[in-house]
Amino acid sequence: MSVFARIAAALLVVALGVAGCASSPPWDNDGGSWMTLIDNGSGLDNFDRIGDANWRTEGGAIVADDGKGGHLVSRRVYGDFQIRAEFWAAPDTNSGIFIRSADNKKIGSATSYEINIWDIRPDPKYGTGAIVNFAAVPVPITNLAGNRWNRMEITAQGTRLIVKLNGQTTVDINDGKFKAGYFSLQYGAGVKGARGGPIKWRTVQVRTL
Repeated sequence: MSVFARIAAALLVVALGVAGCASSPPWDNDGGSWMTLIDNGSGLDNFDRIGDANWRTEGGAIVADDGKGGHLVSRRVYGDFQIRAEFWAAPDTNSGIFIRSADNKKIGSATSYEINIWDIRPDPKYGTGAIVNFAAVPVPITNLAGNRWNRMEITAQGTRLIVKLNGQTTVDINDGKFKAGYFSLQYGAGVKGARGGPIKWRTVQVRTL
């Protein structure tokens, strides 16, 4: 192979590497004091568990794929804060991040903001990227999470709630119903109670504002 051919081949490898990263944009380098709760599968002991989901460490992530449903619940209460999480979901995974829940034993969309991860939710307007009962997403859903690693960023500051999925803003609203509380990571049942797909959490970080 000539020198020029070797250079061309090397440039092609670099270009392909950059293209492969394009679907998973880097976190904003905005400074601040982030607390890492999950890091490549470690950190399960940073949460309390409710429900019967079979949470475990597997393949560099915290995984659940069986049970009627459950949550990993933070051990601290948060008011104004940000979460960023890296997760993998199947198209039929029913999961999400619940924030500002006053009761750490009873987590639900009636008592907290549920930022949803569910590509095939029967009512799609509150599917992936939406806040259930508060902020819908356009239908058909364009920001799908199934069969890939994703990055979700949530900002809760005063009454303003912002959700980003893979760098795209899916929700930006003002609502003051829930002011502070615990946050949780969900594994839920599928459509009509059937077993849904797995959820894998690879990174979860939080910081107060």
